[in-house]
Amino acid sequence: MIKLTVNGKAVSLDADPTMPLLWALREDLQLTGTKFGCGMALCGACTVHLDGQPVRSCSTPISAAAGKKVTTIEGVAATKTGKAVQAAWTRIDVPQCGYCQSGQIMSACALLAAKKSPNDADIDNAMSGNICRCGTYNQIRAAIKDASVNLAKGA
Repeated sequence: MIKLTVNGKAVSLDADPTMPLLWALREDLQLTGTKFGCGMALCGACTVHLDGQPVRSCSTPISAAAGKKVTTIEGVAATKTGKAVQAAWTRIDVPQCGYCQSGQIMSACALLAAKKSPNDADIDNAMSGNICRCGTYNQIRAAIKDASVNLAKGA
């Protein structure tokens, strides 16, 4: 049994320790907001937080999450930063197809949790591993800045 906390809830999974965390989340826990993109940790669609740090769940074995806290797109709104980022995504109308957006949001939340007022270089660095085939990078940057301003205001 592998024990971990997912979105604030303790879970035990009877799973192969080498199984990617992505499949445990999607198949065993039915948390399908985290997407499979490339399967090689290159696109960022599968990004989740592991003890607050963004990781690619497609290449992270579930054993690496044992005893740790996992936050997915379904649980990120429980944080002040997550609420602010998701609200900014809506205000700026970021998604087109939307497939990559859960991973984009998770990376943006990790950035803003670490750096309250990121500059363009900070945003580029934090978001560089997230690919958007629709090319919504300008809207993503604007939403991150918007969330940063609103977090600073206490909104």
